[in-house]
Amino acid sequence: MDKHTPEQRRKNMQAIHSKDTKIEISLRRELWSRGVHYRKNYRSLPGCPDIVFIRKKIAVFCDSEFWHGYDWSNKKDSINSNRDFWIPKIERNIERDRIVDRQLEALGFLVIRFWGSEIQADVSGCADIIICKLRER
Repeated sequence: MDKHTPEQRRKNMQAIHSKDTKIEISLRRELWSRGVHYRKNYRSLPGCPDIVFIRKKIAVFCDSEFWHGYDWSNKKDSINSNRDFWIPKIERNIERDRIVDRQLEALGFLVIRFWGSEIQADVSGCADIIICKLRER
């Protein structure tokens, strides 16, 4: 059973953004402070990557744990309300992420995905990974 009224749940869901999330902004700020330039939310590529380096062919995604199914085999059992909706939705998101990764790789892109908790815990380390991959390419 949902702990919120339908109006409260609607307001909560409307507040969720698909771009310019806190984790994405945090990583972009770290990269920008290091002088790394990028494109953001690049719609010309499959999956509209959060951060893209076109010349180096690197696409970066900042995935939140709930929407993209972090530790899904264990977490899906903890969904208590509206399971018939949420479980298939998140499983479709997981499959869509796999398809997008394959499409980008077919175009010659290196795909880097970070979980929100990784970015929050060590934004500098995530930026280091991206910079290392940029140098390699």
